Amino acid sequence: MPTAATLRRPLSGRRLRRIPERAIEALLFLSALSAVAITAGIVLVLVVEASGFFAHVSPWTFLTDDQWTPLFAEPRHGILPLLSGTLVSSGVALLVAIPLGTITAVYLSEFASARVREAVKPVLELRAGVPTVVFGYFALLVVTPLLQALVPGLPGFNLLSPGIVIGIMIVPYISSLSEDAMRAVPMQLREASYGMGASRVQTALRVVLPAALSGVVASYILAVSRAVGETMVVAIAAGQQPDLTWDPTESAATITAYIVQVSMGDVAHGSLAYQSIFAAGLALFVLTLAFNVAGFLVRRRFREAS
Repeated sequence: MPTAATLRRPLSGRRLRRIPERAIEALLFLSALSAVAITAGIVLVLVVEASGFFAHVSPWTFLTDDQWTPLFAEPRHGILPLLSGTLVSSGVALLVAIPLGTITAVYLSEFASARVREAVKPVLELRAGVPTVVFGYFALLVVTPLLQALVPGLPGFNLLSPGIVIGIMIVPYISSLSEDAMRAVPMQLREASYGMGASRVQTALRVVLPAALSGVVASYILAVSRAVGETMVVAIAAGQQPDLTWDPTESAATITAYIVQVSMGDVAHGSLAYQSIFAAGLALFVLTLAFNVAGFLVRRRFREAS
C-alpha cells in the first residue's frame, strides 16, 4: 500500500509546476496594471497642472472665447481656434484615409492573391514606421507646391496639405485592421452569397463588409485618434498662428502644434502660459476620449445588430 510519503511526492511536484504558472500570471497582471497606471498618471498630471491654469481662467472663457493668445501682453485663452484647426486637419485626413483604407482592405481581403497580399500588406504597415517629421517636410515641400498649382492663392502654410499627408499616414491603420476584420468573416457567408448568385463585388460590399463592420469602425476610431494627436506634420506645414477658421485652405494652428511651440523652452516654468499647454493637452485628451467612447458605442451597436 502507498505510504504517506509517496502520496506527498506527486502533490509537491504538482505544486512546483504551478509556481512558474503563477509567476507568469503575476507578470501578466502587473503588465496590464502598468498600462492602467501609466494612463492614470498621465490624466493626473494633466488635471493637476491644468488646475493652476483654470484657477486664473474660467472654463467658460476657455471654451467660448474665439481668440487664443496666451503669449501676448494681453493674453486671451479661448481654445476654439486651436480646436477648429485640429478638427479641420483631422477631417481632411479622414476624407483621404477612410476611402483609401477601406478600398485597400476590401481588395486585400477579397480580391488579392496570397502572393500579392503578402507583398502589399507589409509595405503598408512599414509606412506607419516612417518618422512623422519626414511626412511634415513632404507636406511642406512637395504637397503644398502641387496644391498651389491647383488652388491659386493657397498660402505656403495651410491645413489642406498636412491634412492630406496625415490621411496618407493613417491609411495603414485602417487598411490593416479592416482587412483583418474582413478575413475573420466566416467563409460560409461568402459561399451562401455566391450560392444566391451574387458576384464577388456584391459579396464583398453587401455581405463581408457589413459583417466586419465592428472591426472596420474600430479601425476608423483608431485613425481618428491618430489624426487628432498628430504633431510634427501640422507643426511644420499648417502654421503657428491660431486663427478660428473652418477653411482648410487657410493657415491655422492645432492643439498639438501649440504644445510643441510652447514646450521649446521659451516660456517660464510655472507661468500661466506654461500651464496653458496642460489645459490644451487636457482638451485634446477629452476630445480623443470622446471619439473613443463614441466608437465603442457604435461597435457595440453593430455587434448587437449582427
